[in-house]
Amino acid sequence: MTNVQLEIQLVAVLVAVACALPGVYLVLRRAAMLSDAISHSILLGIVLAYFVVRDLSSPLLVIAAAATGVGTVWLVELLVRTRLVRSDAAIGLVFPTLFAVAVILISLYARSLHLDTDSVLLGEIAFAPFNRFEVAGRDLGPLSAWVMGGILLINVAFIALFYKELKLATFDPEFAAAQGFMPAAIRYALMTLVSITAVGAFDAVGSVLVVALMIAPAATALLISHRLGLVLAVAAAVAVWSALSGYWVAHVLDASIAGSMSTMCGIVFLLAYLFSPSTGLVAQVRRRQAVRMTFALKMLAVHLAQHERQPEAATENRAEHLTEHIRWTNDFAEKVVRRALSLGLIGQEDGKLFLTEKGRVLASESVIEDSV
Repeated sequence: MTNVQLEIQLVAVLVAVACALPGVYLVLRRAAMLSDAISHSILLGIVLAYFVVRDLSSPLLVIAAAATGVGTVWLVELLVRTRLVRSDAAIGLVFPTLFAVAVILISLYARSLHLDTDSVLLGEIAFAPFNRFEVAGRDLGPLSAWVMGGILLINVAFIALFYKELKLATFDPEFAAAQGFMPAAIRYALMTLVSITAVGAFDAVGSVLVVALMIAPAATALLISHRLGLVLAVAAAVAVWSALSGYWVAHVLDASIAGSMSTMCGIVFLLAYLFSPSTGLVAQVRRRQAVRMTFALKMLAVHLAQHERQPEAATENRAEHLTEHIRWTNDFAEKVVRRALSLGLIGQEDGKLFLTEKGRVLASESVIEDSV
């Protein structure tokens, strides 16, 4: 593995984790699409700041871009307060407008610059090692690594220092306001953090991957756990895995690194959606099947209890008659009988089913539950 490959992966990991941490709070606040709005609208701040300073390396571009991101959130909330449009529609109105204005300005007045709209959307993290950070003639590595490392430290410090306030303002803003925590200020501080993170990741990975890295790891983590501290840790781990695996997938396929990282984010989310032990689709299907089987066992126990003292019990209490009396299919009836036999709820002799003592207890409890 070459130094260039190591540096690309380092930048990818720093970008991924830096985006994933504030992304958890966006998802919890049901404001996931604000990341999309911010990551696109900051281009307008970059363009306007460039027209003022005429220097693409000026820190004013970062400040202007972050301010544009916060302004995007403010415009969205301003539209929502009118009660004429909903939040999703407001986002869909604001960020395409700001992004389109930025694209028009670039096409009219900045054609000679490398503010390419394709790079804005997709980025190219493979170029990160070529933009070096040097101090007194000493090469200290890719500039993007230092920038995203600094932003990651800021994100971690902010979350650590205001963990309680962020948690309270996210889950119960009314109570947070009553406690004097100013949820609006916390919200705008968080959005400023999201804007700064998006600006830092903008040049390396483009706006599409910024959205993927902010939302997919957080959404995946929330499928795995509901404890905020653990969610943050899982989101960071998913982000690291998506960044590294995405790089090597792109290396093998000779494809876009940003696109591969986004794809791996989606694949990890899909796996969690299917196989999460608590909320996964497979777990839900199994729980429904378990509930159905439990109910069927109770029905079988009650059915046998009702017929065991009747003269026709010898013919009624047979597996083949369950399809007629309880309206089960043959396959399901056989499955229920096998399950009841394995649990010791029933016995079988010459094809006749009879309740064990354990089965009679279940039948009695089921009848009592129905009466209550």
